[in-house]
Amino acid sequence: MKISAQLTDQAILQELGGRLASARIDADLTQAALAEQAGVSKRTIERLESGEVATQLAGFLRVCRVLGLLERVDALVPESTPGPMAQFTQQGRKRQRASGKKAAGKPKQWTWGESQ
Repeated sequence: MKISAQLTDQAILQELGGRLASARIDADLTQAALAEQAGVSKRTIERLESGEVATQLAGFLRVCRVLGLLERVDALVPESTPGPMAQFTQQGRKRQRASGKKAAGKPKQWTWGESQ
């Protein structure tokens, strides 16, 4: 959905939240992992993705609407489109969850005097 001045603030917030969720899933991050990396709570991520955000962002949207900048918010978080391979493997299904990236174990450093 294209963000335009005809949409309500709530509809815009929900659209942006959905785009954030898609971007998170495309990055293969769980909500918890994203929250940890961003330095916010998991609940904050949940609220952002559902469109239930603090009044500051709604106020920002109202100011953008008055200044005629609302259409530019569309570029802030663009709609995500899966790549060709993702389209092929998903066969038209939208990805719902991120598996989370597995942390690679650090190999033990070899030091002089150790036998293998």
